[in-house]
Amino acid sequence: MPPEFTLRPATQADCDAVRALVFSVLADYALQVDPETTDADLFDLEGHYAKRGGCFDVVTNTEGRVIGSVGLQPQEPGICELRKMYLHPQYRGLGIGKALLQHALSRATALGFSEVRLETAAVLKEAVRMYEKAGFQRYEPEHCAARCDAAYRLRL
Repeated sequence: MPPEFTLRPATQADCDAVRALVFSVLADYALQVDPETTDADLFDLEGHYAKRGGCFDVVTNTEGRVIGSVGLQPQEPGICELRKMYLHPQYRGLGIGKALLQHALSRATALGFSEVRLETAAVLKEAVRMYEKAGFQRYEPEHCAARCDAAYRLRL
């Protein structure tokens, strides 16, 4: 992570800021917000992540503003889902996204997961490129979230 940014575990106090970040990025790409199902985790970060054996982390700038996020949510034994990996548009192209992804993969290994899965929308071209460059392979899950049209997995 570049030195002017801080990566730390999220707390319940971060929920509003994380929702604002995620919802604004979704709006930028004309993707639907779904607070009842797909995005319900953003109202209880600790309950949906850390208390289930995963983690949710945020990136903050020098003013302490949340500018990035990433979560690892346990799905089944040995498998977690990479969720809510978003970065404020102003901070893209600085290596923060790549550092955030590498951090998430290291955390997944440390938490004992052997596979990381994710669902995304093809319109998020930069993210898809980053995932593929990191070694994620496309696969067909049983179902995807309504706004997602692609799924990837990476064996650790």
